[in-house]
Amino acid sequence: MRKLFLSTFMAVALVGSAQTTPTRTVNQVDFPQVTINDAFWAPRLQKLATNTVPACISNLESVGYVQNFINAAAGSGGHTGQFYNDAGIYEVAEGLAYSLQVSPNAEVEAKLDEWVEIIAAAQMEDGYLNTYFQLTNEERWKDMNKHEMYCAGHLLEAGIAYYKARGKRALLDVGIRMVEHMMSLFGPDKRHWVAGHQEIELALVKLYEVTGEQKYLDFAYWILEERGHGHGTNGVNDDWNKTYFQDAVPVRDLRRICGHAVRAMYMFCGMADVASYRDDTGYMPALDALWHNVVDCNMYITGGIGSSSANEGFTTDFDLPNLTAYCETCASIGMVWWNHRMALFTGESKYVDILERSLYNGVLAGLSLDGEKFFYDNPLESNGDHHRQTWFATACCPNNLVRFLPSMGNFIYGTSGDALWVNLYIGSEATVKIGGEEVKVKMDTQYPWDGTINITLDKALTGKELRLRIPGWCENYSVSLGGSTVTAEESNGYAVLNLNGETTATLTLDMPVEVVEADYRVTANTGRRAIQRGPLVYCAEAADNAAGFENYTVGASTTYTTAESDILGGIRTITADTEGSQLKLIPYYAWDNRDAGKMLVWLKNEDFDELNTIYGIAPELITREF
Repeated sequence: MRKLFLSTFMAVALVGSAQTTPTRTVNQVDFPQVTINDAFWAPRLQKLATNTVPACISNLESVGYVQNFINAAAGSGGHTGQFYNDAGIYEVAEGLAYSLQVSPNAEVEAKLDEWVEIIAAAQMEDGYLNTYFQLTNEERWKDMNKHEMYCAGHLLEAGIAYYKARGKRALLDVGIRMVEHMMSLFGPDKRHWVAGHQEIELALVKLYEVTGEQKYLDFAYWILEERGHGHGTNGVNDDWNKTYFQDAVPVRDLRRICGHAVRAMYMFCGMADVASYRDDTGYMPALDALWHNVVDCNMYITGGIGSSSANEGFTTDFDLPNLTAYCETCASIGMVWWNHRMALFTGESKYVDILERSLYNGVLAGLSLDGEKFFYDNPLESNGDHHRQTWFATACCPNNLVRFLPSMGNFIYGTSGDALWVNLYIGSEATVKIGGEEVKVKMDTQYPWDGTINITLDKALTGKELRLRIPGWCENYSVSLGGSTVTAEESNGYAVLNLNGETTATLTLDMPVEVVEADYRVTANTGRRAIQRGPLVYCAEAADNAAGFENYTVGASTTYTTAESDILGGIRTITADTEGSQLKLIPYYAWDNRDAGKMLVWLKNEDFDELNTIYGIAPELITREF
């Protein structure tokens, strides 16, 4: 029966792209078209492949999560782990598929094929697949917080990724069967359902993109619209926390961030995706207000979000403690995804500014320099007792990094009409189409250490534009085209150059040390300053400084010097000097990679009284250059 059903189902054609063009200002240049080859990111991606991926595979198999699928297929044996652990297998499978798109590898493909066969064998006749419910006596589709749709969403994303990578659709068919099962139970004139952990929404949009089937986009929209109407329940009693689950009001009426940070980010991604395909402008006021509430009132300088470990999320505006900051790595990844979607939608650089801040600080800190250990939470201060771990009982952060980093090329370039957009400054080569004309673009840079970016096209183009993002942290820059300095018009935070047949451009961003004061309502940072340079936030760590360094005070007389260093994989350090007393600073992402010790981002500030009178228009950060 199963073979017949699968054979029939596999006859459904995949169109490769959606039948409806999304309403976006900028089109993404997909990561398989981009080769990252710079000195900053390429070694990290290599260590991801050689160290991180094998570690995640080994851990998932050794703790029994793969065995859960084998047991489910056999219809016997116990279940290991939590009700959401199937998602970890799917996340890593998605990452493996992405790695195959960038760099084909027979061993990786064999492992993925092995997993796909095991996963497919566990699926039930009606299309249902969740090993927790298949191996326990718990009733399925009762408790909305038991992550059934969440796991299904990750299954879909993995199946789509593998289909795109190698043209193999067995895993995708498993995902589609699960979706069809869900659609037989839920939807208009059927059962209500609020997905306790969002993820299925954005996955359904990806399924719509790859099949062109309108029903999948409509189902994503229906799931979003279910929120805020009193349908949420845990199936047992009335303790469903509407705020925690972002279920207090309809999504289009949301204006303030609340609840679990990762769930919110995934939901906002789904809202942006659905809005772009349905041309639903009703979602945009909500997304815009939510973005300002997050960025202006609830985001750390590192781009991390979610200050509380109690709900892994948000409390009240400006409640941003440093020592107990939660800032889950997955939430920072979610910030990148959400801001990327907003940037595509609007063409505004402010979203890429936040994407970049979260990427270089909040996300990158989640993985050790050797690629073998992980932070789940990312505080901005430590007494020396917070360290990366090799694994977690809930291992979403390691698994998310495995699928996030190989697809980083998605964020670098974009196109629109007759324009090429350069969003992130990462040494790379890409093949893009500008106004229907294929061109190869090469970017050379030592960013984030140096602000010089060289762009080269392989052919002369006329009537085409090059749009270079001017980061929000940059006060001064210069642009040259064809070797001659030009004055570029600015639009939405981008320097716009008319190529006029020129094939080379250089952007030079001034990258001074900046001293940052937080909004005065962030009481945790009263009388303190932070240091950043370019996109990188810096911190002081015990490994570089004498005991008691946490009492070091910076002020108007403090000078700052940068220097190249071969420590921590090669970095630029910053030394603060106050009347002969020195404090050494390293990029925040690199902390806790040496001997255990204290760490501090926000430093004591002797000029607090004077500075506190110039905070200006809250809640923006105030910076001073040195």
